[in-house]
Amino acid sequence: MNAPAPSDQTPRLEDFPYRLTDNVRFADLDPNGHVNNAVYATYFETGRVTLMKDRSYWQLPEGLTWIMVRLDTHFRAELHWPGTIEMGLGVAKFGRTSVTFDQVVFSQGRCVASAQSVTVLIDQATRKPTPLTPEIIAKFQPWLRGGVVHSS
Repeated sequence: MNAPAPSDQTPRLEDFPYRLTDNVRFADLDPNGHVNNAVYATYFETGRVTLMKDRSYWQLPEGLTWIMVRLDTHFRAELHWPGTIEMGLGVAKFGRTSVTFDQVVFSQGRCVASAQSVTVLIDQATRKPTPLTPEIIAKFQPWLRGGVVHSS
């Protein structure tokens, strides 16, 4: 079965409640002089990991961790150095053991890339998926993405 086609509607940064700013690095460039497509995975990782590892905000129960199982990226425009980017993240959906995030990278007010990523909660000892707890779901509520219908 094919995955559903991503929306071609350009994301709006204001629909993404969790945001970070970063610099485009010279090392991010490819021989064509724009940010290499593989670097976007790092930008998206930075957004997810910064939220999910923020111990001042929350902490997972002992013995549990997150693993990423999917990253679908839509490259929308070239990004060049020097510059800054604003990364946005919003929770799109909760599964039984997973959280789906919508993510964006903006530069100079323009969306240059968007992605949907899926992370699964696992037991560190067994490496098996484990159900999300009501507490975990509650902690993600401030980060629900605007402009989408949320389901579980």
